[in-house]
Amino acid sequence: MSRLSSTQWIMIAVLVAVAIAIPFLFDPRGYGIRILCLALLFAAMAQSWNIVAGLANQISLGHAAFFGIGAYTSTLLLIHFGLTPWLGMIAAAVLGGLAAFLISLPTMRLRGHYFALATLAFGEVMRVIGNSWGGLTGGPVGISVPFSQPSLMALQFKDMRAYYALMLGAVVVVTAIFVVIKRSRLGYRLRAIKENEDAAEVIGVDTTRTKILASVISGMLTASLGTLYAQFQFFFDPDTVFGIASVSIRMAMIAIVGGIGTAAGPILGAFFVIPLEELANQVFSAKAAGLSQLVFGVLLILVILIEPKGFMAIGPRLKRLFARGDR
Repeated sequence: MSRLSSTQWIMIAVLVAVAIAIPFLFDPRGYGIRILCLALLFAAMAQSWNIVAGLANQISLGHAAFFGIGAYTSTLLLIHFGLTPWLGMIAAAVLGGLAAFLISLPTMRLRGHYFALATLAFGEVMRVIGNSWGGLTGGPVGISVPFSQPSLMALQFKDMRAYYALMLGAVVVVTAIFVVIKRSRLGYRLRAIKENEDAAEVIGVDTTRTKILASVISGMLTASLGTLYAQFQFFFDPDTVFGIASVSIRMAMIAIVGGIGTAAGPILGAFFVIPLEELANQVFSAKAAGLSQLVFGVLLILVILIEPKGFMAIGPRLKRLFARGDR
């Protein structure tokens, strides 16, 4: 495992200082800090998706299933048993990991678009179940998180800066897990699978077991983040937390735009995609129905066309251009 240079430590210290200072520039109950919280949450979600898709090239379009399981598990435990969301988060992680394991058994032998379609179907099945099982999930009407006295134990706060700190912590934890996995033997096995799965099997990598393990870790993290989303939003329905476009595709889009397979990519992608989406909604939603989504989609396509490997590839490209100019 390579050590960080002094320059890298300085950059990390500067980023931490900026991250701590940013929320104090916004109204603690305003719209701006709410967008920051959502950007951090989706950065963590994209990072958890990045473990499977970025390291092993297993492009999952069904992570909304784990996210929804996490949101409903903690909320139902709170409503019916009065369990703190922290315990609900643990239960959500267990169920999310179990769901990832069960769906991985029949799908991990699939590759490419076959795997993507299989996971897409799983997410859609969970959305249909959520809408149909009204007695448990509230169906299309949705479900509300009970209000309680604001506290860390209840994961409810009056000041949005507390939610910001919580989401920032989630990003740090999930990113640290991603980096540890990437630098571990599991990470090397996953990257071997990404390069050539058949060759990885020849040299002794148990590809199915490796991919299942990565999927379980990713599912557990995504389900845990579903709990944070529920406590942050206070209300959700199956179409929101199990939505293919609102969750699964958005996760993938953020990681791809930022730089798939990198630690910083999902964070950069989230702070580009989420504010851009909100800006498009603010500017164009009142002019024509669907216009904001069209503009948002066109802008994302342009970004991907300009740099298919994401924002993380822009730095090396600029270095090469400057190196050519110095000759």
